[in-house]
Amino acid sequence: MNIKKTNAIILFNQKEIRRAWDAEKEIWYFSVIDIVEILTGSPRPRKYWNALKTKLTQEGSELSQKMGQLKLRSSDGKYYLTDVADTETLLRIIQSIPSPNAEPLKIWLARVGYERIEETQDPELAIDRVMKTYLQKGYSKEWINQRLKSIEVRKELTDEWQERGMKEGLEYAILTNEITHA
Repeated sequence: MNIKKTNAIILFNQKEIRRAWDAEKEIWYFSVIDIVEILTGSPRPRKYWNALKTKLTQEGSELSQKMGQLKLRSSDGKYYLTDVADTETLLRIIQSIPSPNAEPLKIWLARVGYERIEETQDPELAIDRVMKTYLQKGYSKEWINQRLKSIEVRKELTDEWQERGMKEGLEYAILTNEITHA
C-alpha cells in the first residue's frame, strides 16, 4: 500500500474525520472510529466499534476482512494504528450502525441504490442524472454536451484498441489520458 505521507482531515457536521490517500490504488481510507463517533454520539467510540465488529463477525459479515489499519494522527499529536476502510466498506459499516444519526445516510444509500438499479433497466436515466449533476455544478449545456460526446468518442476508440489486441496498462492509460485532455 503506497499511502501518501500527508494525511488529510475532512469535516462532517463540524466533526473531523481522519483519512489517508492510497496513491497506488487511488482511493481514500477513512478512520472508522471517527465515523462511528459521529454517527453514534458515543463517548467511547472505540469500545462501540469493537462491539459492533464482534457482532458483525458473529453474523458472518466479511467486513473486517476488507479493512486495514494505518497510523493516523491522534488528538494528542501522536500517530496510532487505527482501523480504516475504503468508501464502499465504510458505507456497509454505516448500514450496520443502529443510530438515528446514521438514518439520513441509510436513506440516502437506499435512494442511490434504487436509482442505480433503475438506471440498469433504463440507461437513459443515467445520462439524465449526469446532465443534472453537471448543471448543478454550474456547467453550461454546451459544455455538458461536448463532454458527453468526448466520452462517446473515447469509448469508441478504446473499444477499437481492445478489438485490435491492445491490453490495458500504462500505455493504454497514457493514450486515454491524452484523449481526455484533447
